[in-house]
Amino acid sequence: MDPFDPRLYLPESRSPQMEALIRKVEETLPIRIPQGKTTAEIARAREEMMQGFQLVKYVSKRAVVWEIPDHEKKVALRVFPRNRPRGVLLHIHGGGWWAGTADMQDELLEGYSESLDVAVASVEYRLAPEHPYPAAPDDCEVAARWLAENARSVFGSGRLLVAGESAGAHLAAVTLLRMRNRGHGGAFAGASLVFGMYDLSGLPSHTSQDHRTLILNSGFLRWIVDRFVPDPSMRRHPDVSPLYANLAGLPKALFTVGTLDPLLDDSLFLFARWIAAGSPAELAVYPGGVHGFIGMDPTPESIEANRRIEAFLAQCLEGR
Repeated sequence: MDPFDPRLYLPESRSPQMEALIRKVEETLPIRIPQGKTTAEIARAREEMMQGFQLVKYVSKRAVVWEIPDHEKKVALRVFPRNRPRGVLLHIHGGGWWAGTADMQDELLEGYSESLDVAVASVEYRLAPEHPYPAAPDDCEVAARWLAENARSVFGSGRLLVAGESAGAHLAAVTLLRMRNRGHGGAFAGASLVFGMYDLSGLPSHTSQDHRTLILNSGFLRWIVDRFVPDPSMRRHPDVSPLYANLAGLPKALFTVGTLDPLLDDSLFLFARWIAAGSPAELAVYPGGVHGFIGMDPTPESIEANRRIEAFLAQCLEGR
């Protein structure tokens, strides 16, 4: 459906399966804003958050952990190697910049490796509040630059893609901007940016679902932003909020988001600015999609979203 068709945003556009998922999310995943300040309390909050999304964690036996050589930060990559791949996918996990790990989406990444015939490298970036901005973007940039310089010799292909969800989509966009600014603008052939937050100073949709328990609300968003970027004066800096950056010279991007995601505006606005800057982009909006819907119980909307993301990445590998 056309992302600008008004019918897309009406409740009657949602499938029965999506309506059931929305009810399940409201009943079983209440928003818990972590109150603790100690390392142990933050660790427990992280664990509770991830358990809410992953009842059974799949750990791939194919994945291996590499440490980027000769780098003082010792950035680690969780790698799905492949013999003579068509390309290499840099994946950046979500978790609000303060939770999540490089192995949290092994099943998805193993699937991408098989279906797209790509090697995959998921970056283990540092987390807030122990490591606030710019730690996570710095680590992701290190990984991207290493791939740009070494992917062909190490993996057998120099064609690069980047993908991320939630905080990972934000970090993917920031990484593309940094790569362009450092003279590596043509390194990546495409980017899948899924329900990311691209304006950390706040947008109207960030409060649109405050009356509902749908993964995120304004209080939780403020909590995670405060820990990632403690200095409010930095939150509209282009390296923090890509919405305020010069977006010219960036690769083709697919923005994916659901209509019930408080980060809806982020994708709508960044897509518009991306194409206004002359960079190619596509926008896919799914009726009733809550934050994280593509990895929850299958619905026609999530099946279509995942299918389109995979097809988009395949097209980028082919240069289309």
